[in-house]
Amino acid sequence: MARLFNAYVMVGWSAGAKPATGKDSVWIGVLKPDARFRLQFEAHNPATREEAMVLLTKTVGDLTRLRQRVLLGFDFALGYPQGTAKALNLKQPDWRGLWNFLGNRVSDKPTNLNSRFNDAAQMNRLMTDQPWPFWGCPPRDAQRTLTSTKPVYDKTALPPLLRRTEAALSPHPKPLWQLYGAGATGGHAILGIPRARALLESYGDKAQVWPFQTGWKAPVDLDALSVLIAEVNAATIDMKAEATEIPDRAKVRALAEHFARLDDGGKLAAIFSAPKGTREADIAAVETEEGWILGA
Repeated sequence: MARLFNAYVMVGWSAGAKPATGKDSVWIGVLKPDARFRLQFEAHNPATREEAMVLLTKTVGDLTRLRQRVLLGFDFALGYPQGTAKALNLKQPDWRGLWNFLGNRVSDKPTNLNSRFNDAAQMNRLMTDQPWPFWGCPPRDAQRTLTSTKPVYDKTALPPLLRRTEAALSPHPKPLWQLYGAGATGGHAILGIPRARALLESYGDKAQVWPFQTGWKAPVDLDALSVLIAEVNAATIDMKAEATEIPDRAKVRALAEHFARLDDGGKLAAIFSAPKGTREADIAAVETEEGWILGA
């Protein structure tokens, strides 16, 4: 049985404000065919998100020029809880509106200096004019509409705490509203989505984002695609680091190998589909705004 993809590129993101390598930095895992068409893994650890983008552009570009179809996975959220775009009063109240909103607003310098806390404060101002639903930052970055610690507030009429895909994971990951502190991933999405948007635009009609552009279903027409972008999370797989292997490297390696194994066994297509019995309203929310973690 032919595989859906020829190569698997997994990206472990970071919201760090300074160049860094090693633990808690950007890692890119590439599982691709060698000269004998056997899948071989290589890992890269760029010090900045800018360097990561240059490396990703070259790596994926080289693969697609060789007619290799790529599954490109990012370990940050590609969408927000249902109702976020509406709460921001976006003219396009869906994932695309949010991607454009962040892509046109976020500043992320080549040095990793970035505007994520200020962006979150402005989003709070637009949604509630209060320091919520986003929260968490170093004390020096706190302002009227963003607090360094979690505020107590009435969540009624606000977007949910978790997306449906996060609620499906056990244990639940941190909510996207938390920007700072142990395990927080809110900053990853603010800084990651603009980068994913730039890559998507550079690929033109040769790339799509699952499930936003493909639907929450198994890929049925990949012939015209070179790249399929998806959200991934190591919490969906059994993972064990090798001896002396940095956990962040282990995550991108394990994810790439996991999807390749499923693909080799003809089982990868199935995890792109909504679980049986999923309500139409949930499918609509996932496809239009929230997104889904592949394999959750």
